[in-house]
Amino acid sequence: MRALCGSIIAAGALIGLGLTALGFGTRFGGITTQHPEGTTFAGVYYGTPSMMIALVVLVAGVLIGLAIAFVGLAFHHERRIWERQHAADGNARPRVGV
Repeated sequence: MRALCGSIIAAGALIGLGLTALGFGTRFGGITTQHPEGTTFAGVYYGTPSMMIALVVLVAGVLIGLAIAFVGLAFHHERRIWERQHAADGNARPRVGV
């Protein structure tokens, strides 16, 4: 269940990152900056603070979601190993499927 929750969080954050990228492209796609020598070039522009906050929060959400998914899978496999060891000892309870 932990892995499923983590993957849902990561998927939602990745969808949000895609929408944020579309928003950045729509908002700042035509911006060029003036170089001191007088030439124009498409330099690095970081956008408005509100869009950067959204971007940082979504990146943090992706990282947290992926961490929860991987830790959840690790606990799942650890539990299955313990169940297999108890079954080999002969003192295992029958597992009820959901």
